[in-house]
Amino acid sequence: MSSTEQAGPSDKVVLRPRNVAFDWGSLPLHYVDGDPLATHLFNVMHLLLPEGEEWFVRTFKEALPLIHDEQLRDDVIGFIGQEAVHAQAHTQVLDQLTAYGIDVTPYALQMQFLFGRALGNRTHHGQNSLVERVALIAAVEHLTAFLGDWVLNADALDDVEFDPTMLDLLRWHGAEEVEHRCVAYEVMRYFDVRPARRIRTYLVIAPALMWFWARGVRYLMSQDPSLQNVPVKKRRPSFRRYRRVTAKGLFPGPMLIVRASLRYFRSDYHPSQEGSTEQAERYLASSPAARAAAG
Repeated sequence: MSSTEQAGPSDKVVLRPRNVAFDWGSLPLHYVDGDPLATHLFNVMHLLLPEGEEWFVRTFKEALPLIHDEQLRDDVIGFIGQEAVHAQAHTQVLDQLTAYGIDVTPYALQMQFLFGRALGNRTHHGQNSLVERVALIAAVEHLTAFLGDWVLNADALDDVEFDPTMLDLLRWHGAEEVEHRCVAYEVMRYFDVRPARRIRTYLVIAPALMWFWARGVRYLMSQDPSLQNVPVKKRRPSFRRYRRVTAKGLFPGPMLIVRASLRYFRSDYHPSQEGSTEQAERYLASSPAARAAAG
């Protein structure tokens, strides 16, 4: 199904967290086409997302008492539940990376500082601080909806050697990101409908995320035990090597990311324009991990 499919009013679903069961016992070190760089481009998610999604949960729990629209409250409760499960699922992968000899602790501690302290609540902060954090999350959720739609439609991932359990994790997570893609945006607009905050917070958070992602890839490549005998220069990821990965369709290319970012600035923007709820629901109904947990 094409990523140009758009959601409409009939796409409204009841958001709920889903139990999932992933078995990581056979996860290869390089699970994307045997390629270290392609693998570590995805592995950064397991470093970034657990702390980031726990920050989402804390922020939306703080916002919930201030929301008096019953439908929006229900959506926020479903969003909180899904993000909590996402954080747990990605944390499990960190244990497998550690078993391979990749020390994730230094980077994980930096993420704890970023999302726990630098972007956390303070007792003297008021409602404006909360709305600013909600707007930052709405910007991040635009990117995660874009990535979720991309991974659901990335046929190239089916054409190479890609660990099926990891691919299921990515597509299950991506499908839920598409499913709840409107919630953070609607909460932001509940408090502040002005486009200035939406645009400003995206200009802050999107480049920061790209920087942390690139930094995470560099760190993982430096820690990769299979590359320890490779000269340092060849271990360092480069834009040229990244473009080779994206040319194979194994990761979003730079122009896809730029175009997704520009969509967020449009005056008629709405998150329902990113992806298809129907497609997401179909995948969630067939996800091996969701079916294993249900069974």
